[in-house]
This record gives sequence, C-alpha cells and structure tokens, in this order.
Amino acid sequence: MMRAALSAMALIAGLAGPAAAQTLRIGIGADPNMLDPARSSGFVERVVFTALCDRLVDVGPDLAFRPELATAWAWEDGGRTLRLTIRIDGRFHDGTVLDAASVKVNLDRYRTAPESLRRSELRPVTAVEAPDPTTVLIRLSEPYAPLLSVLSDRAGMIMSPAALARMGNRIAEDPVCSGPFRLVRRVAQERIELERVAEHWNAANIHVQRLVILPIPDNSVRLLNLRAGQLDLIERIAPSDVEGARRAPRMAVREATSIAYQLLYINQAGALRDGRVRRAFELSIDRGIINQVALQGLFVPSNQPEPPGTAFHFADLPIPARDVEAAKALLREAGTPNPEFTLLTPNSPVESQVAEIMQSMAAEAGFRLRIVTMEASSIVTRAHARQYDAAFGIWSGRADPDGNIAAWVASDGFLNRTGYANAAVDAAFIAARQATDQAERQRHYRGAAAQWLADRPVMILYHYRWFWGLRAGITGFEPSPDGLIRFSGLRLPPG
Repeated sequence: MMRAALSAMALIAGLAGPAAAQTLRIGIGADPNMLDPARSSGFVERVVFTALCDRLVDVGPDLAFRPELATAWAWEDGGRTLRLTIRIDGRFHDGTVLDAASVKVNLDRYRTAPESLRRSELRPVTAVEAPDPTTVLIRLSEPYAPLLSVLSDRAGMIMSPAALARMGNRIAEDPVCSGPFRLVRRVAQERIELERVAEHWNAANIHVQRLVILPIPDNSVRLLNLRAGQLDLIERIAPSDVEGARRAPRMAVREATSIAYQLLYINQAGALRDGRVRRAFELSIDRGIINQVALQGLFVPSNQPEPPGTAFHFADLPIPARDVEAAKALLREAGTPNPEFTLLTPNSPVESQVAEIMQSMAAEAGFRLRIVTMEASSIVTRAHARQYDAAFGIWSGRADPDGNIAAWVASDGFLNRTGYANAAVDAAFIAARQATDQAERQRHYRGAAAQWLADRPVMILYHYRWFWGLRAGITGFEPSPDGLIRFSGLRLPPG
C-alpha cells in the first residue's frame, strides 16, 4: 500500500504551489470507463458528469426534483405529455446555443441510437418535439411516472449537437456538454482535468477555477493523500477509516444517508445458473456479519433496492437468515455439493474484504469461491460480454423506485448483465410505471420483488452511508444521498 500511496502522491505533487491555488483536487474510487452519457454505466462517471454535463432536472438533498436546464415542467394530456421549459442562457462548451432543438437531438439519440444504454429508460417516449426554442414536448405512449427521475440522470444530460455530428460514436473522447466545467485533458488511469466555464449560466456560484480528478482505487491511499494535503476532497472514506478521519486535524468528514447499495449480479448462464445453487449461496452468507466485520456496522444490511423503512421496501420479504445446513441440502439436491465459481471484485480494500468474508462463509456450505480482483471498468467490460460468473456492482440510487431495480433485472434493463428475463417481472414494472397512485405502485413493485428475489439474478447486500473527506476550510459542500458532488457554492479556503 505504501508504494501505491507514494506513487499517487507523486502524481498529485505537481499540482502544488500558487498556480494551483484555485484548483480543487478530488480523489475518486475508480477510473471512469465511458464519458458518454449514452453509453455510461458506472457510478464514478456520474461524479465526473456532475461537473461536465448539466441535466434537464437535478435532485436536491431531500431527493426532490429541482430545475437545471429545464426551469419548469408540467404534465399534460393525462400524463402522456411532459412539457419542459428550457432556460434561455444555456451554452455548450463549444460556444453553440443550447435550446429546445438541441435537447430534442439528445433525447432522440438516447431513445433510438443502437449504442445507447438509455433506450430502455425512455422506451415509453414516442416523440420529442421542439415547437419553439424554449419548449420541449415529450410524448408518451402511456403515463410514465419515473420520467422526471430518468431526466435527472444521464438521459437528461445534453451534449452539443455539433460535437455529436463531428465525433459520432467517439464522443466520449471529447465530450462537449454544458456544465460548469469543460474537459481540458484526460490521461487514462491517471487524471481528468477540467476548467471553469466563465460563460456558464450559474458561473456566479462556481468559485473553483480548475478541477483535477484523480482515480485512486485504494480507499486508504485516497485518505492518506487528503491528510497529507495532496488532495482537497475525496469520496467514499472506508468504514474502517471513518472514526480516525473524524479525529484527524486539518480535515473534516461530511456524511449523508445513502440511497446507494452494493450488490452481486450473477450470470444466468454461468457456474451459478441453477437457481438452487444461487439460493444455497445466499443461505451461506450473513449480511449482518459482513456489515459488522467489513463495514464497522456503519452500513445497512439489506436484500432490496430501497432502504428499510422507506415506502418501497417490503418488510414481509426479509433477508434470509444464514442456514449452512439448508445450503448444503440444496447443493446436494442440485447435484453439485462443491460448486466452483469466480467473483469479479474491484481492487478496493472494502469490496475485497467483503469478498473474502463471503468466501469463508460460503466455503462452510461447500462452495469453492475464487476471487479475481480487477479495475471496475474491466469488470464492466467482462460483464457486458457475459464472461463471468458473479460480479460486484454499486448502484448510486435514484429518486424513483423504478430507477433502483428495473435497470438490473428487467429483461431490457440497460444494466441487465445477467441474461435474466421474467415476463411477470417485466409486466409488474410496466404496470408500476403507468400508475400514479403510490399504493398501486407499491403493489406492483412488491409483486416484482417477490419474483426476482426468489430467482436471484442479483443479490443486494447492503445500503451505504456516504462519507466524504474535505480539507479544512472548504465551505459550501452539500452532502447528497445520491453520492454526487455538486460544485455550486463550493469554495476553497483562502490562500
């Protein structure tokens, strides 16, 4: 670890000195894989996009929707049309005007382009119209309750049509958006550099001149760099480091209850393709012990995408209690008393420890679990190619319940890397999206949950709490349940 720490500090050291006085240096947990909102599927990409790309709608700390590129919205035609009012002072980083026509170009790309992972999120959209420069009409085949939530994420990020025409499918190499910072330079696995856009509509509230975002997968190394003054802000302090960080001089810890969760997703054609084997694996582990040992008891053990105590968490579908003997019986019934499988694990100490705890627990039931550690982006690549048995995933959470599970287990979900398809689950999601009454939506999502929890294409392990580390004197940082960093109002200390 010390060698990695020294290497990371050497990379950052060049930013020290007066020239970097207004540079905010941020340590993140992985190198972003794809800086194209159409094809992005990683959490750390969303951290970068918050600086780079405005969205039509933002989400506040209370998870309420608030204006960004769209200054107002209204439902019409019985919920089959969403009218957006687009701000008049938007500009792309290439100087071109952001208007309703450019929003239409992006939404049409997201919902129709073969490379787009947003198509399933926008499937109910039948047409996007721009009758004037400040009005967008989104026409739907039926009412679609999650749409505002969808537009608060990557499907609502608007890129320059001129840049899209110039770069095509290579837009990730030069993503031209309309956010408060523009991309200046990227060195894969090393750094992403951005500079403040003086012409941005919210520039008066952006007080940092330059961002340098450094991927540092090791949580302890990120923290060490912050404590040494080589970083100003880090995400995801490891649970084992939280208490020490709280006591450390010259830094502060900020936290928020999270809508994010950790899960395993399982290749339905891999070594765990037999449902009895997947059930046996779940019965062999204990989420409570994982939380206490690896996570200092700071997180929330869970088997569902919504946190316990919230409207769309179903207490009558509880976490299965650990039962090693029942797990062994299921494996004998399946004819595989000692199944072997590989778990792809990010090269993060927390996930690695969680994997080792599960490896030890599962071994007591007869499983031979092999841990393969790699970069998070490499896991995504392997998973998309279905070259895996099981893999870790993190979901940062959404304001609408549909966005917290359908992407993973719907047959057309953009994060469905498992090959899972269940017509009853798909039908329940469709019905829930069309409903506006909360009780009706709860009934449909509970029906879906009862089925996919039994099928286990994914196994949710726990909900996070977000912990950020900040250099002392930084003000204006607003912790958010979605784990993202908003830059409006954030200030570095003077000097």
